Amino acid sequence: MIWLTWRQFRVQFLVVATVIVAAGITLAITGPGLADDYRRLADSFIESLGFQRFNPFLYVAGQALLYVTPPVIGAFWGAPLVARELETGTHRLVWSQSIGRRRWLATKLAVTGGAAIAITGLLSLAVTWWADPIDKAINAGQDSNTYLPRMFPPVFAARGLVPIGYAAFAFALGVALGLVIRRTVVSLAVTLAAVILIQIVTPTLIRPHLLAPTDNYLVASAENIRGFGLSGDGPSPTVKELEVATGAVGAWKLSDDTVDKSGKALSTLPDWVIKCAPAPPPGLSQQPNSDADRTACFQRLADEGYRQHVRYYTANTFWDLQWREFGFFLALAVLLGGFSFWRIRRDLS
Repeated sequence: MIWLTWRQFRVQFLVVATVIVAAGITLAITGPGLADDYRRLADSFIESLGFQRFNPFLYVAGQALLYVTPPVIGAFWGAPLVARELETGTHRLVWSQSIGRRRWLATKLAVTGGAAIAITGLLSLAVTWWADPIDKAINAGQDSNTYLPRMFPPVFAARGLVPIGYAAFAFALGVALGLVIRRTVVSLAVTLAAVILIQIVTPTLIRPHLLAPTDNYLVASAENIRGFGLSGDGPSPTVKELEVATGAVGAWKLSDDTVDKSGKALSTLPDWVIKCAPAPPPGLSQQPNSDADRTACFQRLADEGYRQHVRYYTANTFWDLQWREFGFFLALAVLLGGFSFWRIRRDLS
C-alpha cells in the first residue's frame, strides 16, 4: 500500500522537492557569507544590502516560496489524493482486496501528508536560518525601506513554524474537499482558492486574537506623530515613531485610535488640531504651520487629555505567537483529518 501510494504521487513530489532542494542548496551556500557580513559590518549591514542584488533577491524569493508552498501542496497533493480515485472508481478495486477504507486513507495521509510537512519544514528552517542576520539587524533598529521586522505579516508567515502549520492545514483541507466534491479539477481549484484566502485573512482576522497585544497610550507630540487626521487614520505613529515613543523596536502595530481623556475613541477631532500638522491637508492653500504653532497645538492636546491608544505585538512575542498560530492550523488539520475518516467510512461506496 505504501509503494502504491508513492507511485501515485511521486511525480508531484519530485517536482516540488526538486524546487525546494535547489532553493535549500542555494541558501546553504550563500547563508554563511551573509552571516559573515552581519558580523563584520555591524550597524551598516542593512545599508550594505542596498548595494547588492543577489541577496535581496534571495530574501524575497525565499518568502515568496514559503507563501506558495502551502497552496500548491493543498491543491496538487491533497485535493487529487482521494478525489482522483473516487472520480475514476479505482478505489473500489483497492477496497475489494484485503485493505480496508481507513487503512487505505491512513496510508495515503501518512505518506503524502508526512512528505508535505517534512518538505515545508525543511524549507522554512532554511529560510529562517538564512534570513536570521537580516531579522536581527532590523530588530536591532537598523533602518530599511525594503526589509520589515519579522513580526510584520508579510514576513511572519514565512518564518519558523507557521508555514508548517499552513502546509498541514492545506493538505488536510484538500483531502477533505476531494472526499466531498469527488471531482479532481474542481477540488483542486476550490482548495487553491480557499488556502490563498486563509493566508490573506489570517493576519487581520485570526492572528490578532491568538495572543493578547500590548496596550499603550501615547501623548501625541511632534516627535512621535508625523501626520494628523481621524482615529485609525491619524494621528498615526509610523514604525520608527512607535519605536521612539515606546521603545518597542520591531513591533507590529495592530490598531491606533485617538481617544479623549475618558478613553473613548473619537470619530471627529476639533478643528484646531490642524495646527499640529507639519503641512496643510491636500487642497488647502494655507502656509505650513510653524514649529511654535505645532508645539502649542500638541501641548493643548496633552492638556485636554487627547491620547493615542496603540495596540501592538512586541518583537519578543515572536515565538509565542508562532507556536499559537502553528497550533491553531495544526488543530484544524487534525479536525479535517478526522472528518475525512468519518466521511470515507459512512458516506462512500
